Amino acid sequence: MNLFKKLIVFTFAGIVVSSCNKKEAAVFPDPLITNRDTTVNPADDFFNYANNGWFKKNPILKTDSNNGIMRLVTDTINAQIKSICEKSAEDASAAKGSNKQKIGDFYASGMDTISIEKAGLNPLKSEMKNIESIKDIPSLVTSIAHLQTIGASPAFSFYVGQDDKISTKYALFFNQGGLGMGQRDFYLDGDKRNVSIRKEYLAHLEAMMKLIGEDGASASKSAASIMKLETDLAKSSRKLELLRDPVKNYNKITVDEFNKMTPNIDWKTVLPVLGIAKADSVIVGQPEFFKALNGLLKSYTIEDWKTYLKWNLVNSYADYLNAAIENQNFKFFSTVMNGVTTQKPRWKRVVGQTDDFLGDLIGQVYVAEYLPKGIKEKLLEIGNNIRDVFALHIKKLDWMSDATKEKALKKLSKIVMKVGYPDKWKDMSKLTIDRNSYCSNVIKANSWHYNYMAGKYGKPVDRTEWSMQPQTYNAYYSPSNNEIVIPACNAIVPGYEGRMPDDAILYGIIGGSFFGHEITHGFDDQGSQYDENGNLNNWWTAEDLKKFQAKTKLIVSQYNKFTVLGKHVNGEATQGENIADLGGVVVGYEAFKKTAQYKNNEKISGLTPDQRYFLAYAYSWMINRRDESKINQIMTDVHAPEQFRVNGPLSNIPEFYKAFNVKKGDKMYQPDSLRVVIW
Repeated sequence: MNLFKKLIVFTFAGIVVSSCNKKEAAVFPDPLITNRDTTVNPADDFFNYANNGWFKKNPILKTDSNNGIMRLVTDTINAQIKSICEKSAEDASAAKGSNKQKIGDFYASGMDTISIEKAGLNPLKSEMKNIESIKDIPSLVTSIAHLQTIGASPAFSFYVGQDDKISTKYALFFNQGGLGMGQRDFYLDGDKRNVSIRKEYLAHLEAMMKLIGEDGASASKSAASIMKLETDLAKSSRKLELLRDPVKNYNKITVDEFNKMTPNIDWKTVLPVLGIAKADSVIVGQPEFFKALNGLLKSYTIEDWKTYLKWNLVNSYADYLNAAIENQNFKFFSTVMNGVTTQKPRWKRVVGQTDDFLGDLIGQVYVAEYLPKGIKEKLLEIGNNIRDVFALHIKKLDWMSDATKEKALKKLSKIVMKVGYPDKWKDMSKLTIDRNSYCSNVIKANSWHYNYMAGKYGKPVDRTEWSMQPQTYNAYYSPSNNEIVIPACNAIVPGYEGRMPDDAILYGIIGGSFFGHEITHGFDDQGSQYDENGNLNNWWTAEDLKKFQAKTKLIVSQYNKFTVLGKHVNGEATQGENIADLGGVVVGYEAFKKTAQYKNNEKISGLTPDQRYFLAYAYSWMINRRDESKINQIMTDVHAPEQFRVNGPLSNIPEFYKAFNVKKGDKMYQPDSLRVVIW
């Protein structure tokens, strides 16, 4: 029996099986004990007290930017997906168009490095030719729109999603984008590291343009042009924290008004290229960005734009092309940006890419072959316990009026919990895959996913749809659907294979870090602005909203003080996740208190129930990063560094203080006046 299946059976079905003689007791190491570093004072740095023992024994691999619980779990999952891919590739009897045929051929084409090298840039030849044929602004804009449909991302971002104010309808969203480095601050911040990154990026652009086929002088000129254009796009882009305001990033206008805003772009011509036959309105996230883009279409020459589009296309497909391009891409984005010096083995990269593009197909095999019955039921049991506790917390809040409590409770009661795996899978029958060309397969897969998204427009919203697969170690809350999604593989707890984790583990990790965290997202600074039906609609009294915002400002202030390598955490950008972390660990703890383990004050490995719970919570964020990755995370991620996802929320919890003797003078001590209590 494979590792994952054993884990689920023992953990969730509650089956206890032992091959040992009854007189012999199996002895297992307890990760909560062995992971610790007892040279660290838990009252000063609980994250490293709980996890640094493991970090010392398990240095970050040369192929990774980090190491920890996420890698342990994903390694298990990837080994299973590899088996699915290899078996599918070896199955010569797989019917054409079947899931196995598509999985097998996609994987096989990715492993066929001989054909990939021989092909070079040929899979992109027709797209390059289209770019080269651009002669004026209308044909330039049309080309930009077309590239969006095949997985490239020039000039702006576009997607079809639920209207924030009318969640029963799909809307067209236009947002800032087009940056090769992804985040505006990499182009504009003047600190030493970002100045160095810009120099490295310019060298990377030049190297890539040479690989595309330009000579030295032309490549240098092209790199400078791309850098200048992207920097101008960055100047009109909003900062990470400003993108979190759903009201300010909701600007619904008619298509005619959009045309007036950007007279150099005829959106009525562009929309059909984007797969939208007819539309009366669009939602423009950042109007100032599109006004600036409108000007840039004229201030840069057509040749400059063609150079930029060629770069954007190759950059989007670098991982699926020949070794020279793939390695140059790795050198900048993995080595320079994240400190990773060695590529992962080919099979790991292709397994991950196959899962990215054919996740729903792999998910069906994964569920059938690796998941026993009963997972959904057990996950729902934990989730409902967490929801019940959250309801009790709302009822007891001393800062919220009864009127707002009533609406909060209504919203909580209507949260849909999707757990395990979907009851209905996406129909990918129209996607054709073969073994001829890996890059061509990716183009076809990108086109399928784009058309699937664009095809939603004008249709009823499908609230049964999942945006994650059961084999994805992650979870999410959707404000428009007022739902949480917890894939089945989140049940994996490394170190507890073949045995039942105690309730402190289950509630510290699955209860607090997943269910509690995601439910709290419905009531964080963003989620709290959506009502029980998923509409952006204020359901707060003015006084209660003011009190809530005062509490969120306190958590922003708290996290702004945390630093990594001299760089401050962005408390504004991370506040939603910080609120969810705090709410998750608090309600997870309260749910744990209802278990027999807690009520009986049962000690395990010499640890009290409270100590085990908080150590388990820290285990859920046991991730060690390279310095480059830490800085990159602070600049681009709305999640705080893992150290502060542990130390931050726990420094607000009195029961943690008692469990680990935190007192005034300790680094994690917060005076009562600065402790944050929200939910």
